[in-house]
Amino acid sequence: MDLHSQMILSEYDAQLPLIQRLEQVVLRVLNEALERNGLLVTAVSSRIKTKESLEGKLALKGDKYHSLSDITDILGARIITFYTDDVDRIAAMAEQLFDIDWQNSVDKRRLHDLDSFGYNSLHYICRLPKSLVDEPDCPQMNEMRFELQLRTTLQHAWASINHDIGYKTGVEIPPVYLRQINRLAGILEMADDEFSRIRTEINDYRRRVQQLVQNGKLDDVQLDGDTFRSYLNARPFETLTRRIAAINQAEIQEVSLMPYLPILKVLGCHTLGDVSRLRNKYEEDAYTLARHQLGNTDLDIISSSVGIQNICIVCILAQGGGKIGLTRLFNSLNGENEYNEMLADITFKQAQTLPFMNH
Repeated sequence: MDLHSQMILSEYDAQLPLIQRLEQVVLRVLNEALERNGLLVTAVSSRIKTKESLEGKLALKGDKYHSLSDITDILGARIITFYTDDVDRIAAMAEQLFDIDWQNSVDKRRLHDLDSFGYNSLHYICRLPKSLVDEPDCPQMNEMRFELQLRTTLQHAWASINHDIGYKTGVEIPPVYLRQINRLAGILEMADDEFSRIRTEINDYRRRVQQLVQNGKLDDVQLDGDTFRSYLNARPFETLTRRIAAINQAEIQEVSLMPYLPILKVLGCHTLGDVSRLRNKYEEDAYTLARHQLGNTDLDIISSSVGIQNICIVCILAQGGGKIGLTRLFNSLNGENEYNEMLADITFKQAQTLPFMNH
């Protein structure tokens, strides 16, 4: 190795503590910014180029660099996202956080020809601005450049696999295998785009559902996990639950009502309109049942699910489901165990004298 490269390696040894300090700051800044902006990612990582790796780089391109500061990827940070459009969102965030060296930054997503596929990643060469980090005892912190790579999970998988089979062996790959690799790259690129498209359409669907629910057009909304969750946001069973709690002046303990989704489907609900009609039809009988259940007790804490549960109980009994139907209900809610049949028997007896049993 020539003297010039040896001098750069000496710089590396001298500046390694500073590089390590910069790494900690960059990771902290990135994680805080992601959390502040509500951006979920697969991973945030970093690495400092090893001395051995730097030696290899200098052996190949040593005459390209005048000093260590000319090597822009001594410190590298990487953010891996779920979706392609999140790469652009995080890129915008990075542009606000850091001073970007545009001349040395590259968007490798835009370098492919129309009929080519391969490595996709956005590489920014950055510095920490003093407005973000200003440590008077360490002004070099704002002078040293680092690389920030942004890519999706599938792009990262492609880069890792391609590096493993394409570069590690040091053997030129025959054209037939290169063609297969490029075909797979095209499939991954298409999958990335499709995942982003599907997410956008699902978000649009959720917004339409929320609007329909707000406008009361419940018959136009199919009953599923998303729509039921939107429906529950309006707290449709809260009035009944509060009436039941008032029987004993009980405290209400909040629980999720999502476990009732499959039960409502079994009871014949296909739309939110069906759920609303079921609630309206059996609400008073559900309250009457609760009075019989709680009237002679001193129970002072009840679950927020008591309203919808009693509606389901009344519906099952009114439809002739009997103790078997109630056992299935409790098995669905509590998991199968020996107490559900006993609970079903008690509930069935409590309901025997109530008007809806004679409908």
